[in-house]
Amino acid sequence: METELRNLTIGAFANAGGVNVETIRFYQRRGLLAEPDRPYGGVRRYGRADVERVRFVKSAQRLGFSLDEVAQLLKLEDGTHCSEAAELAAARLTDVRARLADLMRMESALSNLVSECDRQQGNVSCPLIASLHCG
Repeated sequence: METELRNLTIGAFANAGGVNVETIRFYQRRGLLAEPDRPYGGVRRYGRADVERVRFVKSAQRLGFSLDEVAQLLKLEDGTHCSEAAELAAARLTDVRARLADLMRMESALSNLVSECDRQQGNVSCPLIASLHCG
């Protein structure tokens, strides 16, 4: 695998990083990935460090970090800024917990409405539809 991650074209690089070519270009425009020099008449080449960086970006995104936050984390990636990285993660965790609480409220409300619908019979107004009309 070591030799496979050297001298990669953008297509091979994207494949190794688990993304598509347009994602690579988008990350380059956002400053998350460097765009290597193109040799005269040649093709840009990417290496192991580039693959590791795109994997870092994708891992951070899976944890819910925005691309702006990923850019901040990349500036801290030397490992000596753990407290700053922890602050970013704590803010992300607060947001995740708030979204989980919202999802739990939604789940409860929907569960109750579905139960009410199951109890209704005949030509009575649907509790779910009536609830949505009421706001």
